[in-house]
Amino acid sequence: MKNIEVKQIIDPIPASDGAGVKLKRSIGVEPNYFDPFLMLDEFGSENSDDYVAGFPPHPHRGIETVTYMLAGDFEHKDSTGGEGKMTAGDVQWMKTGSGIIHSEMPAMKEGKLHGFQLWINMPAKLKMSKPEYIYIDADKMSVHKDSDKKVKVIAGKFEKAEGPVKGHNVEPVYFDVELNKDKNFNYLLPSTHNSFIYLIDGEIEIGEQKHDNVKNSTLILLTRGENLQVRANVVAFSSIFSDERLKENIQVVDGALEKVSQLSGYTFNYKNDGKASAGLIAQEVEKVLPSAVSESQLPLKVDDGEEYKTLEYDQVIALLVESVKELKAEIEELKKHK
Repeated sequence: MKNIEVKQIIDPIPASDGAGVKLKRSIGVEPNYFDPFLMLDEFGSENSDDYVAGFPPHPHRGIETVTYMLAGDFEHKDSTGGEGKMTAGDVQWMKTGSGIIHSEMPAMKEGKLHGFQLWINMPAKLKMSKPEYIYIDADKMSVHKDSDKKVKVIAGKFEKAEGPVKGHNVEPVYFDVELNKDKNFNYLLPSTHNSFIYLIDGEIEIGEQKHDNVKNSTLILLTRGENLQVRANVVAFSSIFSDERLKENIQVVDGALEKVSQLSGYTFNYKNDGKASAGLIAQEVEKVLPSAVSESQLPLKVDDGEEYKTLEYDQVIALLVESVKELKAEIEELKKHK
């Protein structure tokens, strides 16, 4: 049986997203992609200015988002009419499939907000499936507890505790682990999976090979294997993620082109080098605008800050046209610096 060891230790970088929410980003920067994981953000602050603007309406398509709240309250609304409130310990697992527009806004004006959001790539064959949600209330989560550790099981199974995320197209494993000082966590993972640990607080050692010190808000990418061994040097809180590799190519797009790609669901061949190919993309985007939105997705409902507005086909296309204008403006700026 092959031991799992540390592959890479990564310090997240400060970033902001949504309407200026301050966060720490690891996956999505370095590494840019860890199949099938697209992005990992930790958001948290006791200063309301860092989070109060939240994440206004924005689109997703062809990915899964997993949001885990550690402290504070968040409200969710989406274009299907769904809405809900997340509190400390709750999880929302969203399969965006063929496309959805949603907002995530803090349901608090002061106090500590802390949580995570992970983006996971969906297999190409499922990218046009119907959007789906799994809401997991903290008090309904399966938990294993002994004298050494406490393990909250969101997906997968640990001892007799089994997560509520079942019947998935792959075999995700997602544990939230609290490990006491000088105690061990051992688990057998599928060798087909890519896995990582995000250390929230504390200090840990992984595997049998020596590695650099790991403590507090750190991403640890793991080698593939079966036998995962984690030891806490001090009381440690961490999340363990593992998912089957899709082995599918992805396209990475930037700026205004990303908005077009997300809104339309189209993926464009793009070289991020500011050369002639960028102009060709603008032409390609304009060609697909008339068919960019499926009639089955209409009307879309978008939160304007006070209430949901219903957007008909021509209004959605107008959003895409504005995105194309932004794209062209970016291209012109790139040309100035050739």
